[in-house]
Amino acid sequence: MSAPTELSMADVLPLHGSQDLLRFITCGSVDDGKSTLIGRLLWDSQQLLEDQVQALRDDSKKHGTQGKEIDFALLVDGLAAEREQGITIDVAYRFFATARRKFIVADTPGHEQYTRNMVTGASTADVAIVLVDASVGLLTQTRRHAFLVSLMGIRHVVLAINKMDQMGFSEGTFRRIEAAFTAFAGALGFESITAMPISALKGDNITQPSPQTPWYQGPTLMAYLESVPVKKAVSERLVFPVQWVNRPYALFRGFSGTVAEGSVKVGDEVRVTASGETALVSDIVTMDGSWAQASAGDAVTLCLDRPIGVSRGDVLALSRLPLEMSDQFEATVVWMHADEGLIGRQYDLKTSTQWTPVSITEIKHRVAVDTLAHEACRSLQLNDIAVCKLATTRPVVFDAYERSKTLGSFILVDRESQSTVAAGMMGHGLRRAQNVHRQALTVARHDRERLNAHKGRVVWFTGLSGSGKSTLANALEVALHAQGVRTYTLDGDNVRQGLNRDLGFTPADRVENIRRIAEVARLMMDAGLVVLTAFISPYKRERAMARDLIGAENLVEVYVNTPLAVCEQRDVKGLYQKAREGKIPNMTGVNSPYEAPESADVTLDTSTISVAESVKLLSKRLMHC
Repeated sequence: MSAPTELSMADVLPLHGSQDLLRFITCGSVDDGKSTLIGRLLWDSQQLLEDQVQALRDDSKKHGTQGKEIDFALLVDGLAAEREQGITIDVAYRFFATARRKFIVADTPGHEQYTRNMVTGASTADVAIVLVDASVGLLTQTRRHAFLVSLMGIRHVVLAINKMDQMGFSEGTFRRIEAAFTAFAGALGFESITAMPISALKGDNITQPSPQTPWYQGPTLMAYLESVPVKKAVSERLVFPVQWVNRPYALFRGFSGTVAEGSVKVGDEVRVTASGETALVSDIVTMDGSWAQASAGDAVTLCLDRPIGVSRGDVLALSRLPLEMSDQFEATVVWMHADEGLIGRQYDLKTSTQWTPVSITEIKHRVAVDTLAHEACRSLQLNDIAVCKLATTRPVVFDAYERSKTLGSFILVDRESQSTVAAGMMGHGLRRAQNVHRQALTVARHDRERLNAHKGRVVWFTGLSGSGKSTLANALEVALHAQGVRTYTLDGDNVRQGLNRDLGFTPADRVENIRRIAEVARLMMDAGLVVLTAFISPYKRERAMARDLIGAENLVEVYVNTPLAVCEQRDVKGLYQKAREGKIPNMTGVNSPYEAPESADVTLDTSTISVAESVKLLSKRLMHC
């Protein structure tokens, strides 16, 4: 095996010119040979410089898994942890070119733990190479990756049946795996599935036909990659997400971003999708001066002929081809975090440059990746793929993912930890969201408050069972009622006998319980009442949701911080004893967590302060609201 000749950087990374560009992804299960395959492609297509060749030889001696032979996987597995574990963790991108085409390849992790990284790599790919270890066959992770490839809109798939050398290049083995994959993938909507028998380690059918497979008459992998047609959709409409309002000095105001779809030229009338305001494009500013026109992929600053309200997150479109907005969607969600996804919990949704709070209102079904069957579920676990209904707090510009990756893709971010917990693909807007409008009422909140002679407020008591929440809420209501204040107490046990009688005590049910209470409390506050809520409300995220919904200026959070030992001693309902005996599976403080407030408006410990003193403190706090 001879070393590649030395190449210039222009030969290695010819990213400009007349050749077209193919983006492809390698995926499959752990140890199917993805990194080895990419290393072999780079080697056989002579894409390595002399110093890279020497570094590969040295690394193969230190970290390789092929004895004295070169370990091609080391060209791609750059992280130390990957070399130690022998798996790919991060997404590794490599650039190379042949005389016929330029390529960007994404090597993605095979381990189930890193499925989220695979989704990242697939999001921009045109072709997917799904590897299968011929000695093992199809695995659950292989099927999961194939399904995700389909969801991400990739329509051309290479089924690379690898390690055929270990199976004696058996045609029967190849045909069995090919038939099993074809049967599974029949419902995934691929335009083409091309199966190939290969040995990434030995180089069979990578760049040259292998004499070991005379029964295979198809193309080599490189020949396929050089010839597979890549259709780049041309859009007539304009999609321009605004990333930044550019004001370098007083007389200049432009809107910076990247043209995601279509094109825009000077003189076009554009519309701010959210507000409907329109203006003409007066200039298109770039680092290279002014342009007459910008097309998809161009990063530019648009200047308009008159001042209109535009900010980051707005999406500009051509006035004659407006974009759609909605605040409720059906979408496919890929859950990427160890914390379960719960109906009713509020997250932040990001699509293009738009951010808005969002909650999952329904999980229609989860997809079983082995069979593609639809399964019922009430929450989302790591690597679950599910069809869900989502509701945002304000309308966003969107489109179905199959028509627009820019407007149809999104991520969900946990509002507490700021971790990305899911990625998703929009299906369609729920039309009922557009047919429901807020009714204008003549009597408003301030009118009710004036009649009551006091402002509406929500006092939110939180703490462990037995901490004294209900006792304090009741005592405070008695004191306020004596002062002529119109009040109402929402107590956990009472509400569960009516409004929330359908809910249990699982994490998902607890989230929904607090969501409903927050909505009811907000309505009662709007009626001018002082609402007292006494609920364990164990999760920070849901208490934050209630504060956002009700308004921080309208809510007084009272943390009843009575020690657990004291709560257990009281145990008037016998709940703690049952939980200790294993009869109650989700008892907060025993076998279910309580996330204590970090900055409550009032903190009380009923083991050290009397009810009367507590009521005085709370009454005083309410007087200053």
